[in-house]
Amino acid sequence: MLLVITGKNLFPANISTVNRCNLQPCAFKDINFMGLFRDLSWFFRDQWRTYTLALMMLAAVASLNMLIPWLVAQAVDALSQTPLTLSAVEPFLLGLGGAGVTIYALRIGWRRVLFGTAYRLGHRLRKSFYQRLLGQGQAFYAAHNTGDLMAQATNDIDAIEVAAGEGILSGFDGALTFVLVLVMMFAVIDWRLTLVALIPFPVMAWGFQRIGHSIHRYFHQALERFSELNDHTQESMTGIRLTRVMGLESIHGERFDQISEDAARANYAVARSEAMYEPVVFLCMGASMLLTLTYGGYLVVSGSLSVGELTGFTLYLVQLIWPMFAFGWLLNIIERGSAAWKRVDRLLQTPDSIPDEGTHEFTAPRFEVTNLVFAPQAGSPPALDGVSLRLEPGQRLGIAGPTGAGKSLLLQLLMRYWESPDPTMIQLEGRPLNEYRLPSLRGAFAYVPQDPFLFSLTVGENIALYRPDASDDEIMEAARAAAIDQEIEHFPYGLDTPVGERGISLSGGQRQRLAIARALLSKAPILVLDDTLSAVDTRTERRILEQLERHGDNRTVLVVSHRLSALSHCDRIMVLAHGECIESGSHDELLAADGWYARMWTYQQLEADLDAH
Repeated sequence: MLLVITGKNLFPANISTVNRCNLQPCAFKDINFMGLFRDLSWFFRDQWRTYTLALMMLAAVASLNMLIPWLVAQAVDALSQTPLTLSAVEPFLLGLGGAGVTIYALRIGWRRVLFGTAYRLGHRLRKSFYQRLLGQGQAFYAAHNTGDLMAQATNDIDAIEVAAGEGILSGFDGALTFVLVLVMMFAVIDWRLTLVALIPFPVMAWGFQRIGHSIHRYFHQALERFSELNDHTQESMTGIRLTRVMGLESIHGERFDQISEDAARANYAVARSEAMYEPVVFLCMGASMLLTLTYGGYLVVSGSLSVGELTGFTLYLVQLIWPMFAFGWLLNIIERGSAAWKRVDRLLQTPDSIPDEGTHEFTAPRFEVTNLVFAPQAGSPPALDGVSLRLEPGQRLGIAGPTGAGKSLLLQLLMRYWESPDPTMIQLEGRPLNEYRLPSLRGAFAYVPQDPFLFSLTVGENIALYRPDASDDEIMEAARAAAIDQEIEHFPYGLDTPVGERGISLSGGQRQRLAIARALLSKAPILVLDDTLSAVDTRTERRILEQLERHGDNRTVLVVSHRLSALSHCDRIMVLAHGECIESGSHDELLAADGWYARMWTYQQLEADLDAH
């Protein structure tokens, strides 16, 4: 069957039960510190064994760290005794050495367990992200920029991954260390000195809260600016040849400089907020140390505290520096992760624009389109209005019409790249398309679009994309059917010749014919050529069409071409204009009707005669 058209899940199931954070980017006053951890609770529940092991090792490290100041305090008091003997301090020295070795081993262990688990979260999020992209249709990609999607899949998920690793470390280890240090200071040494030392801490907590809100706001802006920069860079690299040909280097350079400056300014605002953590910690800890030495010295002079106990207390106070930095770092990465999660989660919660809920398998290409009305955007005039057709297996059907008539859109609706508002308008074997499994339906089409896409692979790998196990003989047979075999033989490495990014090393006609060869090799029952012969000459076009007739294997073939010569052997031809079918019939019938098709045919024949002379 030859149809010619002429003219111009994914996310883990248990994620759905997670409480979602508010996605409004300006609601910073409602930030919940534990919101991100709640949103990722599905992962923590799934990986509870590894997290438990890592936290147990962290707890052991924190406990051993509490032992060291006590051992130092005891050793100092032992050194102050007379006569001084080695046996008096030997147990404390052995204890310090043993604690140090054990802490070293445990630190290696929890880092491998905790960070390895966080990396698995990043892998699962990227996998779910990619699966979500695969489930979207044309409407989704019309509303999202490629650079922004790339930024979310890389930069944003990295921030979430860090929160699940270093965030757990900072939060648990900092809190546990803080509690243990306070217990040792309060219960073991002196509760009065502990209360005095904690006087500056409320000021520190207030400063952390203000800084955390600032980081969240600025980091969200930085992510948006990074997406813009990523998107502009991607567009610039793709269109670099056009930029040079048109002499737009300076204009595009100025635009890139402005976007880059905006991104740098946003990141500078984040760094400026982050830089406030360290001064707050050191100022408050310095004030706490001053109060400790002042009041502690008074207690030593009054005989209420020994020199060793004051030494141990100051060591414990020094250990509080880490929890304070940990809390600051925790707020930093949680605010970063929270801002990133809002962007990623917004996409992950976007329902599939083409839901795959069908149960039937594709059987035969028998389509019936009845009074199809479709507008790609809500509220816009319909791009297809009242189109009807019947497509039988093995039938050759052509659709002609001027540019913008809706020919490509009709093909994409048949392949369910767009969702018809009324499923009964397009039926396959008497059933609406949404009753068929999407992979089964899509797998029945070998589609060659107007702008064929080639991957950064070799010539042979691009042709064998549908069938990676195809032999070189099968690949060359498909290349001969697409009239590209002779040129492949003259390539430097034949089938092993790299085509470059998007086939940049090939001409437009070579790219189109490679894409046709790829579709022919697939053996799909329906072949769709959407204006794929526009970049080849008429002689090559004739050869390709002859090969399709000879090696069609009774396929249903849909071809979109501006050249009406590709339609002469079609069983039936439709002419679309402004989304409506204005003519229908065989080639001879349309010529006899003396309508748009006949006038365009006459014009193209005269043009061909002039070119021949």
